[in-house]
Amino acid sequence: MSDSPNKPDDELAGTEQPFVQHLVELRDRLMKALIAVAVAAAVLSLFPGPAKLYDLLASPLVATLPKGSSLIATSVISPFLVPLQVMFMAAFMLALPVVLWQVWAFVAPGLYSHEKKLVLPLVVSSTVLFFIGVAFCYFFVFGQVFKFIQNFAPESIKATPDIEAYLSFVLTMFLAFGLAFEVPIVVVVLARMGLVSIDKLKAFRGYFVVLAFIVAAIVTPPDVVSQLALAIPMCLLYEVGIWAAQIFIKHTQAPDEDAAPAES
Repeated sequence: MSDSPNKPDDELAGTEQPFVQHLVELRDRLMKALIAVAVAAAVLSLFPGPAKLYDLLASPLVATLPKGSSLIATSVISPFLVPLQVMFMAAFMLALPVVLWQVWAFVAPGLYSHEKKLVLPLVVSSTVLFFIGVAFCYFFVFGQVFKFIQNFAPESIKATPDIEAYLSFVLTMFLAFGLAFEVPIVVVVLARMGLVSIDKLKAFRGYFVVLAFIVAAIVTPPDVVSQLALAIPMCLLYEVGIWAAQIFIKHTQAPDEDAAPAES
């Protein structure tokens, strides 16, 4: 029974575990996540293979290079190491749902029901948005950016990009677009935690547009195409975040937050 007739029982009462048991569970969860990544890497090593994966990653650039041009390797071991790096990157992304599930399974027992309503949708939606950002960058932005750059290249220059430099560029762009597509999650979290009100978020629209273009100018190459491709989705996703925050706040109220307006 609870100490007060008006206070509900603590739903986490009796679920405490010894610290060592938490460490053992954490170890088991990490092992399962690593096994998932290893299995994904093993599958990708057989089909399509590291070399084919790099070819797939490089295809947006290769398609825009002049006839007779190709990527080059300036290091002796680059043709071996760079495709392996791409394979493990792809394996981690392929196994990411399993990794996130292990994280969720570890923290979920220590959360209240209203907290689970808050955390699980954020984990799932942030993962989906990150993948959408990466896909948008690969399938749309890369092709447009590389065409734009090649149109400005003098005829006296033969483009032969280095494979390591290209991988570094791709990872930077993937990270930039993946994180940019997390704007709705940031807006929802700020509003749900009470750090910023919905009205202030709406009033900040104009400033956010300027901020989005500044960020795009910093993290993308100095071309108009990639800057617009990053800034415009950020502005649209900010509006999505405001809309989602209003719904999210309504459906993730803690019991005491629901009761407070009724008692007043």
